[in-house]
Amino acid sequence: MQTISWHDFEKVELRAGTIIEVQDFPKARKPAYQLKVDFGSLGMKWSSAQITKHYTKQELIGRQILGVVNFPEKQIANFMSQFLVTGLADENGDIVLTAVERPVPNGSKLI
Repeated sequence: MQTISWHDFEKVELRAGTIIEVQDFPKARKPAYQLKVDFGSLGMKWSSAQITKHYTKQELIGRQILGVVNFPEKQIANFMSQFLVTGLADENGDIVLTAVERPVPNGSKLI
């Protein structure tokens, strides 16, 4: 593991946002959803996430997540991802979303 400085960590824009729309992503190589997330003053952003093993589309709506919002956009199949959804792999390698323990304003930065 490489050590980073506090200054390096401060560059990462980890922000809270609320999922407001979920779509299937049939063109993805692995099963995934497309997520539209409200990041408050940072606006609405789209990303894809390989989270279909643990979550249905319906249960994701209204869920608050953490995303890295200052990466450049990345093309995934025919879709442009505007932020990175954060999560952790379970014992099978399936992704469990990083959760916010209590509601915070959308756009709040992890500090």
